[in-house]
Amino acid sequence: MATEILMPALSPTMEEGTLAKWLVKTGDTVKSGQIIAEIETDKATMEFEAVDEGIIGKILVAEGTAGVKVNTPIAVLVEEGESADAAPAPVKTAAPAAAPVAAPVAAAAPAPAAPKVAGTRVFASPLARRIAAEKGLDLTKVQGSGPHGRIVKADVEGAKPVAASAAPAAAPAAPAPAAAPAAMPTGPATETVLKMYQGRTFTEVPLDGMRRTIAARLTEAKQTIPHFYLRREVRLDALMAFREQLNKQLETRGVKLSVNDFIIKACALALQAVPDANAVWAGDRMLKLKPSDVAVAVAVEGGLFTPVLKDADQKSLSTLSAEMKDLATRAKTKKLAPHEYQGGSFAISNLGMMGIENFDAVINPPHGAILAVGAGLKKPVVMKDGSIGVATVMSMTLSVDHRVIDGALGAQLMQAIVDNLENPMAMLA
Repeated sequence: MATEILMPALSPTMEEGTLAKWLVKTGDTVKSGQIIAEIETDKATMEFEAVDEGIIGKILVAEGTAGVKVNTPIAVLVEEGESADAAPAPVKTAAPAAAPVAAPVAAAAPAPAAPKVAGTRVFASPLARRIAAEKGLDLTKVQGSGPHGRIVKADVEGAKPVAASAAPAAAPAAPAPAAAPAAMPTGPATETVLKMYQGRTFTEVPLDGMRRTIAARLTEAKQTIPHFYLRREVRLDALMAFREQLNKQLETRGVKLSVNDFIIKACALALQAVPDANAVWAGDRMLKLKPSDVAVAVAVEGGLFTPVLKDADQKSLSTLSAEMKDLATRAKTKKLAPHEYQGGSFAISNLGMMGIENFDAVINPPHGAILAVGAGLKKPVVMKDGSIGVATVMSMTLSVDHRVIDGALGAQLMQAIVDNLENPMAMLA
């Protein structure tokens, strides 16, 4: 029987995507694991593999179609001699929605199928049915791992026939549906805003997937996370001198350390020094992480990424520098895989290179904190002997989730970051 190929959820937060390119056409034979399409999520362009074998009977969604919802049929897979005439009509490209978009929720993996009982319809691919018939398998006893619990080749290859007398397991009672949360305020409606600007010249800019996600996530963050802010200044003269010395020694290796590389290392070590602050909010609990996985905001066209440097406390400055350059380069071309920009407990947003002296950053859920870094500026300061001198001073603001980190704990974390930056040689010990 004909089988629908569904739009996959290629990341936990994906709700829709753009079918950028088909790598197969109608009539092509495909194998399990073969790359059949390229799909753009809100963050990256990713390859989509077939989960079963068969022939492409019909393409339902044309390449270049945007806004294709997860689990929408995008093609039909058939066996040789089968027809795809009964397949759903192709999906047309929808115009961008004008109404405000509600904050999306993370796309969950397909739920496992409930145990099957006699008389219920069994959803299985043609190849899985053929293998089951050859092995004498009862498909009602096989748990499907495909979309919507569909039985695919991998499910039947290792399965063994079940005795006919075995009684089917009773399906667990369905839990009572949870009460729907109250809708969050979304601001003025589109039509209301348009009326305000009647008679004025403007251009409407449709929201792409990245901008929709940024808008939803940051709105969620400011409405649901109790932010508080801790501000410190750090003197960078020792760090600047040490950086210059290291860069001269590393020049033959083609390595040039940035101030941001030292900030990443300082934050990673501070999370180890103050382990209670190395935590994230997980709904009804906190998760305290052992490694220092530090996310760093990278500006890209139309938005930003926060690639994560895992185990940053254990890596050398030169390794962190090379890894950060690689992640930033691939972020700007949307070539990061989801595992490279998801996770972490702490983030850094540095606008100092753009001349910004200080600012407050919005926490990226589920992180416990984010450090906003300003420019290093020459300022008059009071020296240790009481005299007035000049030093390079950098302003930092730590935005903290009060559910995860209290004021005193946040102050300890900030002090540890300052200590590391003002004593850079100690970070190599």
